[in-house]
Amino acid sequence: MLEDRVYRIGTFSRWHVLLLACLVAGPPVRAAGPSIDSLVEARLAKLGIQPALLCSDATFLRRVHLDLTGRLPARDRVVRFLDARAPDKRARLIDELLASPAAADLATMRWCDVLRVKSEFPINLWPRAAAAYHRWVHRALADGWRYDRFARALLTASGSSVRDPPVNFFRAVTPHHPAGIARAVALTFMGSRIERWEPARREGLAKLFSRVAFKSTSEWKEEIVLPDPRPAAAFTATLPDGTSVNVPAAADPRKPFADWLVRADNRWFARAVANRTWAWLCGRGLVEEPDDLRPDNPPVHPELLAFLEEEVARSGFDLVHLQRLILNSRTYQRDCRPQARRPEAVSLGAHVVPRRLDAEVIIDAIDDVTGTSEAYWSQIPEPFTIVPEAQRTIELTDGSISSPFLELFGRPARDTGLARERSNAVTPEQVQHLQNSTRLTRKIASSSVLKALAREHWRDPGRLVEELYLRCLSRRPTPAETGTAVAHLRSRFIRGPAVEDLVWALINTQEFLYRH
Repeated sequence: MLEDRVYRIGTFSRWHVLLLACLVAGPPVRAAGPSIDSLVEARLAKLGIQPALLCSDATFLRRVHLDLTGRLPARDRVVRFLDARAPDKRARLIDELLASPAAADLATMRWCDVLRVKSEFPINLWPRAAAAYHRWVHRALADGWRYDRFARALLTASGSSVRDPPVNFFRAVTPHHPAGIARAVALTFMGSRIERWEPARREGLAKLFSRVAFKSTSEWKEEIVLPDPRPAAAFTATLPDGTSVNVPAAADPRKPFADWLVRADNRWFARAVANRTWAWLCGRGLVEEPDDLRPDNPPVHPELLAFLEEEVARSGFDLVHLQRLILNSRTYQRDCRPQARRPEAVSLGAHVVPRRLDAEVIIDAIDDVTGTSEAYWSQIPEPFTIVPEAQRTIELTDGSISSPFLELFGRPARDTGLARERSNAVTPEQVQHLQNSTRLTRKIASSSVLKALAREHWRDPGRLVEELYLRCLSRRPTPAETGTAVAHLRSRFIRGPAVEDLVWALINTQEFLYRH
């Protein structure tokens, strides 16, 4: 485990850094979603569990930046936020980040995991279509589409895989038959695994996609998705809730299904996205796994999930509203240090549980600290596989474009759309890689940003240490940390390696690698 390792600079230990980040409780915040807190705190009180204090401003700043943008806050942002005295500064920061382009970038990565945006086997969208699909998802999220509009556009899409990107929802299903499409639809929009349904329900949903047809064109790698033009008889299909819908001979049965799915009173739709959003922001779903909703897998807090469902429907499927509600709650802003050590405290929101960052976020954070970038490539020789060197990893358009680092740290393969494809578990191999990686050492040693900091502040080592902490951990160091780090700097006659030691140590901390 990471916490069992020792720095190469003596007493400068990782666990010390992580614990100090969790000691200070922040000021009271304006709770935009008191109903979340009243439900959570009432349940905790009933069980005799005391909730944790609110986290410090530094912890909150880093947490909300990572959860919404997948990026560390910039050094100047950290200083401004920590020095600000406005009582509503947390709520204002949430609003600012929700409206930022970076939030759309991270949301696109998350949805592309669910939608299986991948050019190669077994999805086989091909690079041109994968790039178009990614752009469409990003544009819809950046433009603030309501979730019902987003889902309907995907479910009823027809046209070219290149010029009408939503049709790639159907192309990303393998194999291209009604049962496979039904499985993807249930998983994506209902948070349900169709293989657990009784056969009649599975067949009823599959029948609604029995007229989806696929056609190749003379243009290279293009495919058309369309309602099957061949004559077909009218039929009656059974919706997942047991009601029936009559489909005329010339009609596209996907449309009545989409009408049913996005109704405000259809709790399948609202519940699935509410649970998925809670999992993205809080680390685990109220139903776990977040795409396994079923009667015999109940939520840990049924009243809270029901409240979130109602908010999704009441807001007109505005997912920004849902995120704002969660992020402004005391439940989200709790400290990671528990007041009560009981197993149920974790799932009931008594405190925040640190979790390792996503693979893409870790490498982007390292690049932000060092001012370096990653080089990605695809084995398919097409123009759409060329990745600009300055592009962030979370902005990669194609799940087939990867690297040994991303695979080692659990980036999903995007083969199934299941949440379990992504792994945030810590392994010995990851620890060894970070501590011994030549690539990481070169990034640090070649960093013009770090060299400039060393030149500017070498005569004031205390200031240099503060700048490194602000850049790496989004906070100022404690006096004890400053003393240890300054002693190390003064023990080295060569400026560069001493700074490299400190940055290497900070990157290898749990505080850097975890969202806490």
